[in-house]
Amino acid sequence: MPIPGHIDPVPVPRDVPVRADGRIDLIGLTRDQLRETLAGAGLDAKQAKLRAKQLWHWIYNRGATEFAAMTDIAKTMHPWLAERFVIGRPGVVEAQQSTDGTRKWLLKSDDGHDYEMVFIPDADRGTLCVSSQVGCTLTCSFCHTGTMRLVRNLTAGEIVGQVMLARDALSEWPSQPEGRLLTNIVMMGMGEPLYNFDNVRDALKLVMDGDGLALSKRRITLSTSGIVPMMERAGVEIGVNLAVSLHGVTKDVRDELVPINKKYGIEALLEACAAYPGANNARRITFEYVMLKDKNDSDDDARELVRLLRKYKLPAKVNLIPFNPWPGAPYLCSDPDRIRRFSNIVFEGGISAPVRTPRGRDIDAACGQLKTSAEKKKRADRDREAAALAAVAVD
Repeated sequence: MPIPGHIDPVPVPRDVPVRADGRIDLIGLTRDQLRETLAGAGLDAKQAKLRAKQLWHWIYNRGATEFAAMTDIAKTMHPWLAERFVIGRPGVVEAQQSTDGTRKWLLKSDDGHDYEMVFIPDADRGTLCVSSQVGCTLTCSFCHTGTMRLVRNLTAGEIVGQVMLARDALSEWPSQPEGRLLTNIVMMGMGEPLYNFDNVRDALKLVMDGDGLALSKRRITLSTSGIVPMMERAGVEIGVNLAVSLHGVTKDVRDELVPINKKYGIEALLEACAAYPGANNARRITFEYVMLKDKNDSDDDARELVRLLRKYKLPAKVNLIPFNPWPGAPYLCSDPDRIRRFSNIVFEGGISAPVRTPRGRDIDAACGQLKTSAEKKKRADRDREAAALAAVAVD
C-alpha cells in the first residue's frame, strides 16, 4: 500500500557496500559479517575468527582508522588488510559550530549524497542527532527535510559512521563509559528511522555492544512520525527509548503537519504507544510537539493533548519545541508567553512538558537546512562559472 510522499520507501536489500576502489568498508559489519568477510578474502576459519576479534576491538574501542596502528596484528599482515579493506568515515562537506556549542556537519557518502548530523552539548549530557536516510518521504510541512525527496536509505555503516566521526571530533577514543562528552544518541536527523528498520537496528546494536561503543540502550532514543506497524517490532528488536513526532492533536491539523497521519491516525498511534515494549514510568515515551503560531498552540490544543495521553494511560513526557524557522517555511514560532501557557496547562494535567531551549540558531540548525545551504552554494558557483564562460565567449 503506498504511503504519502514522493515515492514508496520500500527497503531494498543491499550487499556489503564496495567502494569505487574495490575495498570493503568494515564499519557497520556485525561480528559474524566481519568474520565471514575476512574468510571470504582468503583467511582460514581460525584466522578469520581471531582477526575479526582484533579488528572489532581496534575499530570500535580504540577508534583506529589505519591497520598500521593495530599493534597486536602482525606488521606483515597490515598491507594485506589495507589492500582489501578500509575503516571508513563519512566525508565532511561542511562543519559549523554555534556560539552555544552546538556542532553540525554536512556529510557526503561514497556515492555522492549529502546528509547531516548534529551534536548538542548540555551541562549533564551530550546528544548526537543521527540521520537514517538521505532526504525523507514523509513531507511533514514544518520540517525542512520534508521538502526533499528521499534519495535512499543510509546503510548500517553510514549510520554508525556518524557516531564514529563525532567520537573522532570530540577526541573520545579509546571508548569508555566514564567522562564522555557524547553520552546520548537520538535518531531524529534526516529521514524516518522505521522506514529503514533493518539498517537502523543493526547500527544501534553495534553502538550498544558492550565490547565496542558501549552506549546503553537507555541513552538512545528512536523518533518516529508514527509508523504504527513497525513500533512494536522496534521495541522488541532494538529496545531503545521511543519518541513520537506528534505535533497536532486533531485529525485536520496533524494531517497537515504530519501527512502519515492520513494512513495511521492519532488513535492508532497512541494505541501502539501504549503497547510499546518496555514503556513505563521510568522509561517514558517522549512526544515531540513543535510550537506553531495559531496552528497547534491554543489552550484547547493543550487540554486535548492531556486528554489523549491520559485516555491511553501513557507514561509520557511532552517536549515542547519552539519552531526553528527556515527559508520559505509556511509557519511562525509561537510567542514565548503562548508556549509557557501551553506548557503550564499540560503540567497541570499531570504530564511533564518542558520547553526545549532553542539551540544553534546562529548556524543552519534546522534539520536539512545545512544541506540546502550547501546546494545553494553549489548552484551559485555553477552560475558564476557559466557567467564567466559566457563572458569569455563574448570576448
